[in-house]
Amino acid sequence: MVNDAYSSTNNNLGNLKDLAADNPLRLSIRTAAQTVRDTTPLAQSFTNFVTINLVANAQLAAGGTAAMSFLPDDIAGGEAASGASYINVGTLLPFYKDALKQITEKFHADHHRWVLDPVAAGMGTTRTAILKSFKAAPPTIIRGNASEVIKLREMWELPLQENDNALDSIARQSSGPVGVESADDVEAAEASAKALARFIAKSDAQGQGAVAVSGETDLVTDGEHTYRLPGGSAMMTKITGAGCSLGGVTATYLAVADPLTAALAASALYNRASETGEANSHGPGSFQVAFLDGLWSTTPAQIAASPILA
Repeated sequence: MVNDAYSSTNNNLGNLKDLAADNPLRLSIRTAAQTVRDTTPLAQSFTNFVTINLVANAQLAAGGTAAMSFLPDDIAGGEAASGASYINVGTLLPFYKDALKQITEKFHADHHRWVLDPVAAGMGTTRTAILKSFKAAPPTIIRGNASEVIKLREMWELPLQENDNALDSIARQSSGPVGVESADDVEAAEASAKALARFIAKSDAQGQGAVAVSGETDLVTDGEHTYRLPGGSAMMTKITGAGCSLGGVTATYLAVADPLTAALAASALYNRASETGEANSHGPGSFQVAFLDGLWSTTPAQIAASPILA
């Protein structure tokens, strides 16, 4: 649950059940979280400079290692040491257009795994051109709010499966994000998320990919299986960089796990840590500190035990 739109429209969630405690996916999540703690993997970032400090601190608090750069040769040079990378297109500068194309083409050629946060997708011609270019060298995981995911699917002109058409009826009315905030409910983005996940999986050397949509109840899909993660704290909407830092932590988990596991583990960790942060704070300033402490103190077992509906 991050810096996105909130809604009480979760009517279909009543038909879903929490994964059993012995479900193999829970073991994968616990293993990923423990491996991050044990090995402190590096996930480098080319990220929004407004929130770069929180991204790095969140990666460290989750158990990983951070490296931040805006230079293509730095990112290329650090690729071998990074288990995965993170690109966030918030607060763009003019040179980003060429730099990001160069970086993502190298990632694609080297089969390097990376996470994309398509911040404010649909806003401005430069941002649109950058996001459209990623279709030729797609990420391994996309993490965004509902409006961003819907808009990115439209930019990439990806088809929906026949049984997804009904799910997309609301999404077709979307006008895109309001700045960096979502104008759409998470459920409206399900069809677009599945279409994006199917596409990036087909483009991946190992046939894997995932999309995570953040909101009141997070949605994570690999295109075939879709999960909802309820919980978290609305205080996440009162600090800047909650979604950006989630993208960075998702890359930290991607450094040690498959895309679906990484996206689920990161979302589950954020829900638990934000709840801890709210319980131990008195406002946005103290919440951010308490939230980072929550990322640090939440155990792999607690992450894996989080509600995951399917």
